[in-house]
Amino acid sequence: MSSRPKPVTPDLANLARGVCAGERAVIARAITLVESRRTDHQKAARRLVQELLPATGRAVRVGITGVPGVGKSTTIDALGTFLTAQGRKVAVLAVDPSSARTGGSILADKTRMPRLANDSNAFVRPSPSSGTLGGVAAKTRESMLICEAAGYDVVLVETIGTGQSETMVADMTDFFLVLMLPGAGDELQGLKKGVVEIADMIAINKADGDNLKRATAAAAEYRAALHILNPRSPTWSPPVVTYSALKGDGIAALWDGVLDHRERTTQSGELAARRREQQVKWMWAMLEDRVFARLRSDSSLKAKLPRIEAAVAEGRMTPALAVEEIAAALGV
Repeated sequence: MSSRPKPVTPDLANLARGVCAGERAVIARAITLVESRRTDHQKAARRLVQELLPATGRAVRVGITGVPGVGKSTTIDALGTFLTAQGRKVAVLAVDPSSARTGGSILADKTRMPRLANDSNAFVRPSPSSGTLGGVAAKTRESMLICEAAGYDVVLVETIGTGQSETMVADMTDFFLVLMLPGAGDELQGLKKGVVEIADMIAINKADGDNLKRATAAAAEYRAALHILNPRSPTWSPPVVTYSALKGDGIAALWDGVLDHRERTTQSGELAARRREQQVKWMWAMLEDRVFARLRSDSSLKAKLPRIEAAVAEGRMTPALAVEEIAAALGV
């Protein structure tokens, strides 16, 4: 009778060396370790990220979101290629909380970003949700640190542009870029105030050919909309720019805006303050994820939950008392 093979313990020293040497296969393995839901892998991942921490923090972190069909992947492909041509190393992390089972499609990401996928100075990686948006945030942050330790000096984090994912990505990046389409009349109606309030720049894509006039008009509408909102930084008023990801027009100006923002927030101390705040939010997000993981894995607690839920649903127990019983079972 054959015995089950013992789980292989990751060689953290070799992983750390390979990541710092920029070995792409090792970087991929390190991120896979971070994304694993196995308890021993999670412990190893925490130790690995802690070891890599001194080599992190120097990259420009840019979050990118936008309405469906706006051309996020085409924009990232154009921007990333522009940056690698300047000698920069670019990592792309695609956050897709809608794909809890597969964690997104690596093939699809690489198909949509053909130039970056074949660029030796770029690294494209989807980030799985692990079933929760908090899981996305935790895993993507750790993946970002691994990429920084590997020498990538620009990290682009793409979100699908729906739900709470924008806030999560804004809370882990230095600069939050919101992409929009020409035709401000319709888009302005669907513009979520919360997203605009956290935007560091609004960029109107597809500003070419017959769309050029509509893009210019849309930019004017968005500028007017931004005037009634309070910017989140006292030293930065979010600009509205137009560009064409397909033709590459305006990509350089877009990146200049990112660098201008970085210089101003660095000088004012806002960048350092924002990153400190993000670290604390990361801690709480991971703690919440650990608590929910306990709820999912503790067999005795899982057995109690249906009874508690039924009691709340039928009005026999208040939600507050139910929470108290669950918290007591968790020992918190």
